[in-house]
Amino acid sequence: MTGGPVSLHHTLASPEGGLRASLSRMPEDARLRSTVPGSEPDWVRCDALLGEPARLVRWRERLGGWLAGTYPEASAIPERIPASWILSWYLHVPAFAGAMLLHHERRVPSLAPSALAFRIGGDRPHPESIAVLGDGFHCLPTDPGSAHPDAVVVPDERTLATVLRGRFVAHANRFIDVYGPLTRLGRRQLWAAATDALDNALWSAGRLGGTADAEGSGVADAALVLEARFPPLTSASKLRLAPAADGRREWTRNRESCCYSYLLPAESECEGCPRIR
Repeated sequence: MTGGPVSLHHTLASPEGGLRASLSRMPEDARLRSTVPGSEPDWVRCDALLGEPARLVRWRERLGGWLAGTYPEASAIPERIPASWILSWYLHVPAFAGAMLLHHERRVPSLAPSALAFRIGGDRPHPESIAVLGDGFHCLPTDPGSAHPDAVVVPDERTLATVLRGRFVAHANRFIDVYGPLTRLGRRQLWAAATDALDNALWSAGRLGGTADAEGSGVADAALVLEARFPPLTSASKLRLAPAADGRREWTRNRESCCYSYLLPAESECEGCPRIR
């Protein structure tokens, strides 16, 4: 996955407009939007959540209750399971918002906590929708919106990837500083989960294109953004081709972090779990 810059060509539909126009062009399955609708409950602004750590504790407790109801045969839900799930779920928010806009628009928005919000699902309490609230974005000189007043033009894709990685790491660092003391998870585990979130998000952005070629371009984005290990992230992209059951080769990845789902009744380690490598 290492090497020189990856040159990809993404077509911008309806080229005019700023970041809101970009968000309106996202695939419906991405569940990305530019506003927090007042009519929908359970939206959480990232800066408000990080400013009140007790809310993170309540979210983790809510997940623990959901797990207990989903696995009634369990005598108890080990604390590390909801702790690691909340860790991964939260980090998915800035990772996915950045990855989708990079992949589909070659734009990078602000990923600061003040610029992001998400809606927690009413049943399974995971982030089911994400709102990108800022207007500014970084883009390439060839972007038809490069003259937009909210645009900052960078010279090439490698620089754009650097902006995305830096903004994600800054948000992850803020979250880890708040969330880490609330858990027994070690700092290496926290940053391993951040690495997984970013690598997975870039891969998912390609897979939402719906074709094998689109998935491959998501893998190429991951190789561009995570072409090497950039501490405190714990690895370069782990995406690789591996033989499937039918003999074809398909993309897969080894995880850096463990979700501990194998501790639940009748569950086993996830594919690519670091415990079984």
